[in-house]
Amino acid sequence: MPPTPSSPLLEPAVELRRDDPRPLAVQLADALRHAAASGQIRGGDRLPSTRALARHLGVSRTVTAAAYEQLHAEGWIAGRHGSGTYVTTTPPGAESAAQPAVSDADEPEPPAINLTPGAPWVGGIDRAAWRRAWRAAGDREPDDRVHRAGLPEYREAVVEHLLRHRGMVTGGPHLGTVLATGGTTSAVLEIAAAALEPGSAVAVEEPGYQRAVHAFRAAGMRVVPAPVDHSGIVVDEIPAGVRAVYCSPAHQYPLGGRLPAERRVALVQRARAEGWLIVEDDYDGELRYDVAPLPVLAAMAPDVVVHLGTTSKILTPTLGVGWMLAPNRVTAAVLDHRERTGTRPAAAGQRVLVEYARNGDLGRHLRRLRRELSRRRGLVVDGLASAGLEVFGDEAGAHVVLPLPDGAAERRLMDRAAERGIVLDGLHRHHDGTPVWFGIAFGYAACSRADLERSVADVARWRDREVAGEARAAR
Repeated sequence: MPPTPSSPLLEPAVELRRDDPRPLAVQLADALRHAAASGQIRGGDRLPSTRALARHLGVSRTVTAAAYEQLHAEGWIAGRHGSGTYVTTTPPGAESAAQPAVSDADEPEPPAINLTPGAPWVGGIDRAAWRRAWRAAGDREPDDRVHRAGLPEYREAVVEHLLRHRGMVTGGPHLGTVLATGGTTSAVLEIAAAALEPGSAVAVEEPGYQRAVHAFRAAGMRVVPAPVDHSGIVVDEIPAGVRAVYCSPAHQYPLGGRLPAERRVALVQRARAEGWLIVEDDYDGELRYDVAPLPVLAAMAPDVVVHLGTTSKILTPTLGVGWMLAPNRVTAAVLDHRERTGTRPAAAGQRVLVEYARNGDLGRHLRRLRRELSRRRGLVVDGLASAGLEVFGDEAGAHVVLPLPDGAAERRLMDRAAERGIVLDGLHRHHDGTPVWFGIAFGYAACSRADLERSVADVARWRDREVAGEARAAR
């Protein structure tokens, strides 16, 4: 079957020189031949007619007709009755580029088993609903103007999502405080650039989300550590003099604790008393299995809290969208920053999420996601417990933490797993300063359940042997 004609090539990149000793027809044939051989024009591309090309190049039709005749004789182009002249896919007799022989050694490596935190369960996305959302988004008319705050229908979908899945009322007059973002890290960059003075001190959980650390620094902020424990950020140990505090109260990343009510109250009190801005990263707050999702911190203190959400953990990074719920002064500063820099979140992912949520597909996906991840968490916890290993972290999100005694044990376990094609994530990399927590942040969403079961058994066996070895060495 012949290739489907593409758009006519009305302006080929051809330069004809009158001072070149070669005839113009030869120059033209050489130029088109080179363009076809180098891939600038490809098999199936439609060439302009000899008359149109002659007019474009400012030469007589005799020149273009002679060049086409030469290329046709060589097999570079072919004419189709009533259709036009097309570049052939492979000219007869032309030497193809040498292709390396395929051997067993060249076979692609089997995909690694990803047990890192933060990776979503994309295998559970209903493909029919996914395709339906993309088709519906594609049926919308192209935008004729820029929406700096995000598409109105997307912001309304976020309001509905926060109400249904995070218990937060943000509709009506509060809609203006909701902005679309390109995800958490891009939102952090915008907040720092728009709402904080250069050189301001920003406290970030330690260990914590290192992309936020780098984003603040990239925006000219001075990052200081805020210690955490099993219950999240230690409010009394947040350094004085900071202008913002970045934290993940619903499910601390990476240790997995929840910030208790008394600490939430203390955090808000200090923020109001000392003029802080609290940046609440709610990266997977929808995913709790023991109780209903915890109330967002922004519901308690909308005057000092910027709430950040994302689709990357609950759905897929493909969409590249998130949201920001912030005090009016922050949203105004961010919008002004976007206007001055000409930036805004891409609309395509927003449109797809709107369509995915429109008929309840997002809600159904979240219900399936909670059920599946709850089962997977039980599988991991029980599998490690069978080897006498305990984990910590709330019944939430998509990872638990397997504690280890030191950095050397962490590296040994990660190296052994890597040899078997299993990717683990050590706590050391989540520190900005000297590591004080050691262990594996064990993600359970990205791989298949069968791979997860095998990997848990492997990790339990390896750690069990190492513990036994440590006991013998101690004796």
